[in-house]
Amino acid sequence: MRFALINPNWDFTGSTYFGCQEPHYPLELLFAFDQIAAAGHEPMLVDAQVERIGTAEVRQRLAGFRPDFVVIPTAPSYLFWRCPQPELRVPREWFAAAGGNTVKVAIGPHPSATPAATLRKAACDVALRGEPDFTLAELASRPWGEVAGCCWLEDGRVHVSPDLAVADMKRLGPLDFCNYPVEQHRHRHHVFSGEGRGAELEFARGCPWSCSFCNKTLFRNKFREREVNAVLSEIDRLIARGVDYIYFIDEIFGVGRNVNRLLEAIAERPVSIGFQSRIDLWTEETLDLLGRAHCISMECGIESITDEGRDELNKGCRMSTARMAELLIYARERIPWVQANLILTEHDDRTEIRRWQERLKDKGVWVSEPVPMYPFPGTPLYRQMFGAPDDMAWERAHRYYMSAFREKGYSDIQEQQPIPLEDLECMSL
Repeated sequence: MRFALINPNWDFTGSTYFGCQEPHYPLELLFAFDQIAAAGHEPMLVDAQVERIGTAEVRQRLAGFRPDFVVIPTAPSYLFWRCPQPELRVPREWFAAAGGNTVKVAIGPHPSATPAATLRKAACDVALRGEPDFTLAELASRPWGEVAGCCWLEDGRVHVSPDLAVADMKRLGPLDFCNYPVEQHRHRHHVFSGEGRGAELEFARGCPWSCSFCNKTLFRNKFREREVNAVLSEIDRLIARGVDYIYFIDEIFGVGRNVNRLLEAIAERPVSIGFQSRIDLWTEETLDLLGRAHCISMECGIESITDEGRDELNKGCRMSTARMAELLIYARERIPWVQANLILTEHDDRTEIRRWQERLKDKGVWVSEPVPMYPFPGTPLYRQMFGAPDDMAWERAHRYYMSAFREKGYSDIQEQQPIPLEDLECMSL
């Protein structure tokens, strides 16, 4: 069987999406490529965003390849499955370009939360819930009802296999990137000065906390580490092809037992790193190690400057605000860019927030403006507000977000005049 794995050339015009719009390595497709090949099938990978090509060019490639399956993610990169655009306009356009003589498979946060709505909106045949690294290959060899996370249309109704797909990280060997245009990818994620060539990798997947705002429950939930040597092999292959910066897309870098061993090895290599984390996972000693490992970008979720605010968000944080500020300042003395992110809560006084921001900014730590929360379907927040996600979950979340923050203000890194979700969806028709 032949599988065409397509990363679309993403467009977020009018969206509430506030993730980075630059190209990122489609790691979910790269891992799936290897598993499909290992199962004896023939995969083809096209990253239309990094190649800057449109649907017409991809349609020509598909005509020559003649795939049995066309796989398209509903959000760009595992990195942004936690904060995806709510609309499925782009996946629908790219599925339509694939033609009708193939099985169209959607993967990502939308099928994980709302599989029936994804099948309808994206006009695809299969929606895979959870992590598709291994399950994509199984579509060619097993009844779909036995494939974890598989949802499909048959006889006019939606069939749903009961389990979410969860990848065994120990089975994910090192990527060799022979199937990827590394040299065309220059973006260094979350680096705002200088030049170089970046890449994204994954050391661990999932998170042991259950913050109310985090959209990882239906995919990438359970914390698992990869083998250190597999990640180092990937780093060495990327360095050999000119990469000098690695951004780890982990939900929470710094948790695992083998993080220090990875950092010690990175310190011996000509490459810098960046990641997202929590400052309460680090000490002065481990921050020193980050400095030796050439860390140049560290983004930390603080969320609230009060214990009450962090408790409301279910952060599970046992460190005081004063101690976190102390560690952020210590980190900044060793790392060129340290960022503290805040979320808008009812417990934080605006005047106190401003004082805290100014104190840290005086020490070189960049502190975000408190951002509003989007209740992504699948988050604990969504369930608290609306119950289990149904086929109208994204519309419901979008209407709430638009109405709640139209006057208060949206995030300063997203479209300031977002379009209603129904209108965004219609743009693809």
